[in-house]
Amino acid sequence: MDLGIVIVSYNTCQLTRNCLASVFEALEHESIDGQVWVIDNASADGTPAMVREAFPQAHLMARAENLGFARASNLGIQACQRSPEAPAYTLLLNPDTLVRPQALSHMLSFMDAHPTVGAAGAQLAYEDGSFQHGAFRFPNLWMILFDFWTINHRLINSRLNGRYPLRLYAGQDPFPIDHPLGAALLMRNTTLDQVGLLDEGFFMYCEEIDWCIRTRRAGWQIYCVPQARIVHLGGQSTSQFRERMFVALWQSRFRLFSKHYSPAYRTAARAILRMGLHRRARAVRRRLAQHQISAEAAARELEAYRTVGAL
Repeated sequence: MDLGIVIVSYNTCQLTRNCLASVFEALEHESIDGQVWVIDNASADGTPAMVREAFPQAHLMARAENLGFARASNLGIQACQRSPEAPAYTLLLNPDTLVRPQALSHMLSFMDAHPTVGAAGAQLAYEDGSFQHGAFRFPNLWMILFDFWTINHRLINSRLNGRYPLRLYAGQDPFPIDHPLGAALLMRNTTLDQVGLLDEGFFMYCEEIDWCIRTRRAGWQIYCVPQARIVHLGGQSTSQFRERMFVALWQSRFRLFSKHYSPAYRTAARAILRMGLHRRARAVRRRLAQHQISAEAAARELEAYRTVGAL
């Protein structure tokens, strides 16, 4: 088998349907020997039934509880590895994506031709076709600052904020990166054997960054393949619980920092974070006083900030 594709879904029935349709069309038209595993995290919107009825060729693993992204992905990866013919590559793909023609072929061809590359990402776009950053540098203190203070749009899209130049995406040549967005991450299985599975201590967010840090430290390169184009709607599952996901984001970030960053970095990160949270909390109280937000919504947001500030 060329490719195993792992998709984790949570209350994204129609999006998952569209994603799977694009995936199976790509596998058929590009003559890729691939199989798909869908791990559903206890969706209540009929996603498992839809997959069974519309895509019987997919391997469905419907869970009775929300396992989080990393744990659910690992179930799919392990099932993929146990298949009679283990694939050469495993692709983690979000359900809010659409695979464009030749995207999978471009990624697989590049990996086949470059055996020192352990992982690769695609060029992402929003639903309207506009550009979306799909590759990033590993986290730094500037990136935390820019989370709370939008100083200048040029800085937001600069190296300081972990972005790669647009000219690299506009070119035809793949380019080295620190990590792709986890919405579409292709991993060589020999790399996976060496690096291991996703860290299940990450419930949501940063698991792909940790995976790529470990991949780089093991001596593998990571690339973005700009000719491989994938539409990514973004945040369709996490937007259902905005405050909870904000807390989950920072819990994951500090887990990442504790694993791979120095104590001095963690101290500086907390200082910037707390200043940013204080600024946001003041803004919430101002909006509440001006009746621009309900008391209930303000309470939820402020509680999230208090929880993150205590990390």
